[in-house]
Order: sequence, then structure tokens, then C-alpha cells
Amino acid sequence: MTDFTIASFNVKNLIGADQEYYRYESYTPEEHAWKQSWLADQVLNLSADIVCFQEIFEEPALQAVIDEADAIGIEANKSNVPDPRKRYARKAIFRKLAYEPYTDAALAFAPNANDGDPGHRRPGVAILSRFGFAEPPTVIQELAEPLEIPFSDLDGSDGGSYKISRLSRPIMKARIPVGDKVITVFNCHLKSKLGELDKPAGAPFPPAADLVNYDPAGRALGSLRAGLRRMAEAWVLRRAILDELSENRPVMVLGDFNDGEHAVSTEIITGEVPFKNYAWMRRHDAAHKGDRYSDTENEVIRSQIEATRLHSAEKMFVRKSARDMVFTSAFGGVFESIDQIFMSQHFDPSNPQRIGEMEYFSALNDHLTDGSHAEAPYNKLASDHGQIMAHMRLGSDTA
Repeated sequence: MTDFTIASFNVKNLIGADQEYYRYESYTPEEHAWKQSWLADQVLNLSADIVCFQEIFEEPALQAVIDEADAIGIEANKSNVPDPRKRYARKAIFRKLAYEPYTDAALAFAPNANDGDPGHRRPGVAILSRFGFAEPPTVIQELAEPLEIPFSDLDGSDGGSYKISRLSRPIMKARIPVGDKVITVFNCHLKSKLGELDKPAGAPFPPAADLVNYDPAGRALGSLRAGLRRMAEAWVLRRAILDELSENRPVMVLGDFNDGEHAVSTEIITGEVPFKNYAWMRRHDAAHKGDRYSDTENEVIRSQIEATRLHSAEKMFVRKSARDMVFTSAFGGVFESIDQIFMSQHFDPSNPQRIGEMEYFSALNDHLTDGSHAEAPYNKLASDHGQIMAHMRLGSDTA
């Protein structure tokens, strides 16, 4: 039996002081020190065995956060953890209170292939693992073969195509040894909902970016472009997940999906939810009106879909507890979960062949304020995402 925790943490633009990451955006030394301290506190509070980070501009800035968390945690241990010689030292509560430093942990950073000069920087992702890595992590961003999605018009004629050759941000894949198992962990940060506005050749900026001369149609088209890119990136991730599942490897997918659980992009990643019974459905090659799938075929269809479906840690938690809402983002009056932890059937509590399951789910979101809230401008140095963590248990006693 092995217990472990795995978390997702969008840190919101982590970079050193006095470095312009986006146009006119940088941290003073004082702002950076505040942000680093706040992030270190969150890392300390999570103390997760595996952490998937998003929005990392440079590895040294992240390492400094981890080092500060370790320094605080080691100092806290002096007060929180009793001397082993004391009679009560073996109480379970002290195992929970003790902080395990990341001194021997492995950190892998994937810079963004789209990263540019100061003012035009683009963030990458990172994975921190107390268990190390079974093999060097790999990165998906530059596609060996461009993804071209053909379309047909409603009359069957050629409807053109959409093509991408590079993802907006890297996806990192790491195979992590946990107990006597190796789990494939994907860390992703899909294209945001920020519109991709058209800029004519030679123009200083996209016309639709001029809010004084507001162009609702142009901005809606920008959102459409962003949505297409996000869904295409979701399919690239889905294909990589299926490659792992075809080898019967346990899979966990974490990160900032920039969409809710029921968005099309998210459903591309997690796969279809099977119907309860396909025997009522007319066959794909039906020869007559009553030609439907058989009961045997129903079982085959359902088992094939379940084999490649991913399950939401958040929804498992909501069903298991009395809580009815988890949110990781708050803006403009909308509270929603755009950061997720998904896992393969290897961790599904209803699967008799599971290798483990989730015991609890944590969400650190007290720092989030609605973007229209009066406090929001003063909270800009904290992350604008909640942190989420799954408490997992591996072992034969879970089945």
C-alpha cells in the first residue's frame, strides 16, 4: 500500500525581478520577493509528492520558490515534530504535521518554444517529483507532422482545413515511479480564451484590439480562433494519452485546461461518456429500420469506451462528499473549475481491476477574488488560480 499526493499549480507568470515578460509587465524586487514568499507558502501548504506547475518563465525562479518552501518547512519541523525519544513521537498526527523537503526531489522544466524577447515572453511548464522520474520526461510542442483537420461543407464539397504545427504551450509527459507502479503524468496548459485577433500586414495592432472603436464581430471571430486552437491542442494531448493507455499504463492528466469539465475541448481529452445501453441504438451499417446493436455488441462498445475514458478527480470528490462546488478560477462574477486532475480507469473506484483510488481532494482557493472585487487589484501578485490536489492510495486492498 502506497499513499501519495499529486497537485496542479498555475503560479501566474513566475519570473525573476526586473524582467519584462509581457509588454510593460515586470516585477520590482519587492514585488518579486512578495510573490516568491506567497508561492512558497502555497507549496508548503500543499507539500504534494508530485506537483505540475504552469506559467513558469524560467527554472531558477521556480527553484527559488521550492528552496524557500523547504527553508520554512524545515524550520517549522523543529517546532511541530517531536524528538523521536519522546513517548508520543509516533502519533499519526505528527506524520501529517511534518514537512518533507524537496531536497532529493527531481525537477523537470519545459520552456516554451514560442518564448521571445523581453516583453514578448511565453511561459512553459514544470513537474516536481519526490519520486524522481522513471525516464527523462518528454515534451510535446513542435509537431513532427502538422495536425491538419479537414472540413466538408454541408453539400459534401471541400470545406477547407485548419492546421497547426506547434502548440501554444508545451505539454510535458513524465513517467513517475510510485511504489511498485509507474504512472504516466501529463502536465498541460491549453490555449486560453483570449481571442486571436486578426492583424493585417503592416498594421501596428489588430483593429479589433481597439476598444474605443469596439468591433464585437471581430472579437467574436478571435474567440473562435482561440477555441479552434484549444480543441486542436486537446486532440494532440488525447492522442498522446491513448498511446499510453494502449500499453495499459496508468495515466493522470493535470493542468490548466482553460475550459470547464463539460467543454468540448475537455471532453476531447477525457473521451466519451458511454450510454447505459447501446442495444436500443440503430447500427452504423443498418440495413433496415429495426437493425440495432445486440446485447453482446453493447457490452463490447461500453468496455472499449471505458478503457480509454478519463475520470475527474473533482467529480469523484463531489460525489463522495457533501460538497456541491469546487472552483479554481473567479473572474467577472463567474466561478468555475478550469484546472483539473483527470485519471484513467486504473483509479476508478467502480473498476474491480483498479490499482488504486483517490481518498480525498483538496482545493486551495481562499485567495481567489472576483475580477470585479475591490480587493482584486491588490491581489495581482498571488496566483489567479486555485491549487488542487488529489490524495491517492495504491495497493491491492483498494480493489
